[in-house]
Amino acid sequence: MNYIKSQQADGSAVNLFYQDIGVGRPVVFIHGWPLNSQMWQYQFAELPKYDIRCIAYDRRGFGKSDKPFDGYDYDTLADDLKAVLDGLDLDDVVLVGFSMGGGEVVRYFSKHGGARVSKVVLIGSVTPFLLQTDDNPEGVSQDQLDEMVEEIYRDHAGFIHNFSKQFYNVSLMSHPASQGILDWWFHMAIEASIKAMADCVYSFGETDFRDEMAAVNVPALIIHGDEDNIVPLEASAEEAADLIADAQLLIYEDEPHGLFFTAKDQLNTDLIEFITGTYLADEEDEEENEDEQDDNYQME
Repeated sequence: MNYIKSQQADGSAVNLFYQDIGVGRPVVFIHGWPLNSQMWQYQFAELPKYDIRCIAYDRRGFGKSDKPFDGYDYDTLADDLKAVLDGLDLDDVVLVGFSMGGGEVVRYFSKHGGARVSKVVLIGSVTPFLLQTDDNPEGVSQDQLDEMVEEIYRDHAGFIHNFSKQFYNVSLMSHPASQGILDWWFHMAIEASIKAMADCVYSFGETDFRDEMAAVNVPALIIHGDEDNIVPLEASAEEAADLIADAQLLIYEDEPHGLFFTAKDQLNTDLIEFITGTYLADEEDEEENEDEQDDNYQME
């Protein structure tokens, strides 16, 4: 297995598991909470066909990475991202952060100047500020965050089981994700340490990135579902699009938080077009024109 070494505040090593698939423009994917790099499987099955090198790592405390007792603040997590970029010696990188992962993207720019990165994508991201306050009324309440942490410590597996349904907006009347997908989600999440899961709730829930968003000085694509019941659209994507100078906002109609699965085809298309600068519809039109020309030639 592939590992990159990062470290704790005391200098002790932390091993971060990563996947590296394909050749071409490097794109580093940062997963959401409480999942791991396996969540990007539907993207990794498609994007390498377009000369895109797909790299994803397990956040410390999650998946196959080491699970230290602490170090789940965004400063440390941004240092882990830097360790991945430096360790693989990547340049002209596109960073893709989903949900909690959007925080690593923004903190990487404010702390490390966005070195090696030329574009960013924020998908269902918690940035700029998730917590409900007087000046952020659309956010998530402190009580909700506290209840999540209490439930994680009370019944880790039960919390994951229930949260998976909220992730995809599964209900008695709505089934956007099969039981198989929910089981897959559960098995990813159950690999995380309880301590990492709990600490990260407060990291992504309470960290205010509003003064850091302007540090993102490269083209940004922001994608969010308008039926996201985990990260409210109004407190996240819409605000982020106003705070990043060169940002494009795409709102996916009727899509939940887990749109990397429920809207995988549209997401893959939008990612490929943004990363490569090539519009797939144009490619399809060219192929149709070539076919028509061939037909005309044969008729003549």
